[in-house]
Amino acid sequence: MLNEFKKFAMRGNVVDMAVGIIIGGAFTSIVKSMVADIIMPPIGILMGGVDFAELFVTIKEGSEVAGPYVTVAAAKAAGAVTINYGIFINAVISFIIVAFAVFMLVRAMNNMKRKEEEAAPAEPTTKECPHCISQVALKATRCPSCTSELA
Repeated sequence: MLNEFKKFAMRGNVVDMAVGIIIGGAFTSIVKSMVADIIMPPIGILMGGVDFAELFVTIKEGSEVAGPYVTVAAAKAAGAVTINYGIFINAVISFIIVAFAVFMLVRAMNNMKRKEEEAAPAEPTTKECPHCISQVALKATRCPSCTSELA
């Protein structure tokens, strides 16, 4: 069983997938930072100084301190139950950016594969009969035109 697992783990596809997951995780953290630190602040300024990460609705006030709460952290510290829709908006924007980047990567890979297929010569499917010079299927053992045996 251990040898089978070793063979499975060392196959090229599994190793490639593992590398992809690791790079994807790193890429996701970069995208999250880009959304939270670069994209959302200007959008917040355009919308009147709104910090999307601090948009929330209090469902139940905390037992420690009564609301209203200025930040999500203050609400959490007070023990309040909140719906953090601003953080959700950031997550949706991050997902859209990651999905678009993956789409562009897959699209580029498909274009490269298509160009390779176009550049590769097509394998022959027929051969020429040496007796009557007609085209014969590659796997044929007898010519359909002159009935000669083919090698």
